[in-house]
Amino acid sequence: MNKQANHIVVPKFATEAEEAQWWYKNRQVHDKIFHAAVESGEAQILTREKLLERIAKSKKRPSTVVALRIPEADLALARKQAEQKGLPYQTYIKSVLHESLMQRESGSPFAKAIKLPPHLP
Repeated sequence: MNKQANHIVVPKFATEAEEAQWWYKNRQVHDKIFHAAVESGEAQILTREKLLERIAKSKKRPSTVVALRIPEADLALARKQAEQKGLPYQTYIKSVLHESLMQRESGSPFAKAIKLPPHLP
């Protein structure tokens, strides 16, 4: 797959249903781009082992204690997702925050493969 064909231009959507339909319709193209990014090393899959390794490394460094006010719905969702992954919810929240910050700092490999509309980060 050549570099120029290695992106999808994602349009703006009026509804979530319209967006879901567009992604379903374009799933094969997206899959090819995603698999190419994984194979080239541009995109990396966060496995349970890598996550636990990241957690172990973070425990070696002192962490600053921070108190945050988190909406109940977000906390409930984080707890549910953490439970599904077999992780303590605070560890999971810390990992999600770290991953999101790193993606925003360096540009997400996934976001590089897909040209996002200007209104999205």
